[in-house]
Amino acid sequence: MLASLLPTLKDLQLPLRLRLWDGSDIDIGPSPSVTLVIRDPQLVAQLARPSLDLLGTAYVEGLIDLQGPVDEVIRIGDTITRVLGEDTLPLPTREAHDKATDAEAISYHYDLSNAFYQLWLDRDMVYSCAYFETGDEDLEQAQQAKLRHLCRKLRLKPGERLLDVGCGWGGLARYAAREFGVQVLGITLSQQQLELARERVAAEGLAGQVTLELMDYRDLPRDGRFDKVVSVGMFEHVGLVNLPLYCQRLFDAVRPGGLVMNHGITAHHTDGRPVGHGAGEFIDRYVFPHGELPHLVNISGCISEAGLEIVDVESLRLHYARTLEFWSARLEANLEQARQLIPERALRIWRLYLAGCAYGFRHNWINLHQILASKPHADGSHELPWSRADLYR
Repeated sequence: MLASLLPTLKDLQLPLRLRLWDGSDIDIGPSPSVTLVIRDPQLVAQLARPSLDLLGTAYVEGLIDLQGPVDEVIRIGDTITRVLGEDTLPLPTREAHDKATDAEAISYHYDLSNAFYQLWLDRDMVYSCAYFETGDEDLEQAQQAKLRHLCRKLRLKPGERLLDVGCGWGGLARYAAREFGVQVLGITLSQQQLELARERVAAEGLAGQVTLELMDYRDLPRDGRFDKVVSVGMFEHVGLVNLPLYCQRLFDAVRPGGLVMNHGITAHHTDGRPVGHGAGEFIDRYVFPHGELPHLVNISGCISEAGLEIVDVESLRLHYARTLEFWSARLEANLEQARQLIPERALRIWRLYLAGCAYGFRHNWINLHQILASKPHADGSHELPWSRADLYR
């Protein structure tokens, strides 16, 4: 089987070396920068029709090893799967999401280790797309710019009540309270996130302004008590079936005239058809169980049907590619520390995930949109300025 594959592989002229189970090496192209170590000879037959899911799974489960720069590993893997892999994949099935399932999925991903996340996130542990105003910022500057960008889009004013749905480690909640003088309620389903976020709120003397709770979005108050609502990196976890309910809960939480900001990853195709030759399947299995990406059309439709008026949409796809490149590089620079914090299998997952997502955003497999909506007053009016000029002063 390997003999029949080699001519096709060598035609690609990839900087790849195969190291077989018997220790022998085969160079696929000149000056190999990546070595694929095949530990299980039975894997060779599957390589005739490879996918990124197959290759990623084999690496995570120890059937292969990958040596070399992780971004090159991803690029070479994509090239091989595009040439040898299947062109079509079945449409995903929509999953039922209940509170227990969502809580378990969130815990699996976010309760891995706070110290692990601290290795490669910025100092505020903002685990979402940064905002590069010029493209020359480092990660710390770009994440502070993202927090500022969100708060300015929401036109936060001192004394307003802000709801942060999916507050993570509390970076946005603390920033909004500190820099814009608002009162914040943040909710999360991650116990480890909540504990560290509360510690940081107390350390910054913000306990009088920021309240953080372990709460499901389905249990939010529905009395319109908040002036503004922000949800960052949240609707990807909700599930396509529950998107209408999720958007209705945001509508119910905000007062008439208030604003709702949704910031999240969106699908490339309106029908949810996967891209990346198996990358989505790998992420669903190992990284974000039960995660489902809506297309911009889907999430926009649900926002509108809930009664909110969409007033601004911004794509930050390349911003997220750059963010993930920073995260991946920072993890790669701290691999030995990471091995002291999480199991080797988990580290393999995260190395592929961060580098692979950076590649996916860079190549337009997926997108990231900020969607600002207003809850109109009864007479149809709203409270936004006439132009966006205030955002950029």
